[in-house]
Amino acid sequence: MAFNSVNYLKGDVDDIDEEISRYEKLLKDHPVDVACIGIGENGHIAFNEPSVADFNDSQYLKVIELEDACKRQQTNEGWFSTIEDVPQRAVTLTITAIMDCKALCCTVPDERKSEAVYKALNDEISTSCPASILRRHQNAILFLDKFSAIKLLINT
Repeated sequence: MAFNSVNYLKGDVDDIDEEISRYEKLLKDHPVDVACIGIGENGHIAFNEPSVADFNDSQYLKVIELEDACKRQQTNEGWFSTIEDVPQRAVTLTITAIMDCKALCCTVPDERKSEAVYKALNDEISTSCPASILRRHQNAILFLDKFSAIKLLINT
């Protein structure tokens, strides 16, 4: 099978609801073979923060308000110079969309994420750590570096 196209989500359009509908249709018509994701410092996946995570979301995409913890992570990782530069809102794939992907490749570097990794693998599956739901996916692979795995090593 050839790689034929890339379909970007256009977050800067005038009608974001129309764009979400367009992109959701693409995802449903052409299921994702492999999604490359990560885990955030507070256990979020995509921008599904603990306060908005929904394991049974009927949508594939939605607009969310970025939480302060997420904004700090964006600046700490160098995506934005200051917390004021981080957008207030973002469009995110929902957990439903992520879980509907055929395979998940989750890469988590950095010690700042070690607590979230520990909770994702050891705490009960709940929206308090959205990444914990990945344990229910039939084909999810987690790649950690020694820093993000440190709490797993200490607590074994």
